[in-house]
Amino acid sequence: MPRKVLTTVDPMPRAEPSVQVEVTLPVAQRRQATRGQAGLAPPQERHPRIPRITRLMALAIKFHELVNCGEVQDYADLARLGYVTRARVTQIMNLLLLAPDIQETILFFSDGYGTHSHLTEPAVRTIAAIPTWPEQRSAFRILTLT
Repeated sequence: MPRKVLTTVDPMPRAEPSVQVEVTLPVAQRRQATRGQAGLAPPQERHPRIPRITRLMALAIKFHELVNCGEVQDYADLARLGYVTRARVTQIMNLLLLAPDIQETILFFSDGYGTHSHLTEPAVRTIAAIPTWPEQRSAFRILTLT
């Protein structure tokens, strides 16, 4: 990034000693609009957005691996490292209580644009709170059909 050096000098010499200050500031370049201008590269192809619940499920699996291999001591360490509360880490980790086939469905879930509003984290957390996997499966089936 180009930098610009600014120097200020007191135009009137004074009897007392003066201080000269030099500051180097980064110069931000303006973005040019790509629409309607000939000769510019076409905008990058937009990739489908990964749904939030999918990212959280992957995060829960990664956190579990970090704790199991000893890179972090416990979930409280994860909370401190991630600047979130321990309760939030617990919410994310509770996604691992889902039946394995539901976890797999969530991990590979993609509607192309991430617009399935009914497959939200609070709804999936409610299903994770159900104690048996068969009941979780039926609740998940109902959730995905709506």
